[in-house]
Amino acid sequence: MSTIGARRSRPLEPTLSATLSPPTVLPGATPNRRRTGVRTAGLGAGLLLLVAVAVLSIAVGAKQLTLVEVWHGLTSPTSPEHAVVQQMRLPRTLLGLLAGAALGVAGALMQALTRNPLADPGLLGINAGASAAVATSTALLGVATVRGWIWFALLGAVVVTVAVHAVGGGRQATPQRLALAGAALNAVLYSYVSAVMLLDAAALDRLRFWTVGSLVNADFTTVATVAPFILAGLLVGLAGARPLNALALGDDAARALGARPTLIRAGTVTAVTLLCGAATAACGPIVFVGLLVPHLVRALTGPDLRWLLPYAAVLAPVLLLGADVLGRVLGRPGELQVGLVTAVLGGPLFLRLVARR
Repeated sequence: MSTIGARRSRPLEPTLSATLSPPTVLPGATPNRRRTGVRTAGLGAGLLLLVAVAVLSIAVGAKQLTLVEVWHGLTSPTSPEHAVVQQMRLPRTLLGLLAGAALGVAGALMQALTRNPLADPGLLGINAGASAAVATSTALLGVATVRGWIWFALLGAVVVTVAVHAVGGGRQATPQRLALAGAALNAVLYSYVSAVMLLDAAALDRLRFWTVGSLVNADFTTVATVAPFILAGLLVGLAGARPLNALALGDDAARALGARPTLIRAGTVTAVTLLCGAATAACGPIVFVGLLVPHLVRALTGPDLRWLLPYAAVLAPVLLLGADVLGRVLGRPGELQVGLVTAVLGGPLFLRLVARR
């Protein structure tokens, strides 16, 4: 009996010792903390890069200025460089920061919502809808300011978003059908914009730089007009990061996790409309930023939108302002519009990215 009792007591020894011993660290805990640390450090490096590009945007332009002259232009209203630095380059830089963040986050949200890596406000026709509404308001109503354009741009973005979803099949829409519907409406709407500009010389003059995507007409009034819409869109989009992660598992799984798919989609569409409508009204249709940046960021963060969206909000302005500075340098004594530079740079970069995958 003692032998049997001893045999029976042996299996209890590891259990008792495991209970009394200090808790062990799970195998995945250290890599997770390390990954979070790497992502946090990367986001900090991106912020430093953004600050550097913003300073470069203020310091570099079609007119060459020394750093001392740039500083005097920022701090002294009586400086000869004040008009160039304070009234032109500074609002242009601020608008580039806002528009870049708007386009980058909107692209990431669209790709997550549609589960389509090619989804982009430009490819799905949202920018085209905003552009068509702005061109219509300019040609028919004589609207010539961003303060007036922004409401038409938001309306056009909403209408085209609903139209793409309806043409793509409504609740039965698939990523492929949404992409095809967006491409078709995109072509139709941009043809309409071109026709309006060709038939109305006054509209052509007012929209010449705007249609290719430009920051050249930026001022503090434009920045103040679009900033509330873009900031509201960023807040709504960032707040939806966790619910969108749940929605990626499917509607049934999202409901099991406590999420509401219909509310998530409505909030995401609202955020994308605010971001794209405001950015397009202020800068015109700028391509490839919302498509390319989320792809590049996803290689660093993975699909988790809690990291993907902040990274896109930081790195998309880096791309936009960097392209704007490059256009000023290459086009001296004039400049190349930022929409042309992003198109030239974004096409080959995206093709290379696709080829590598």
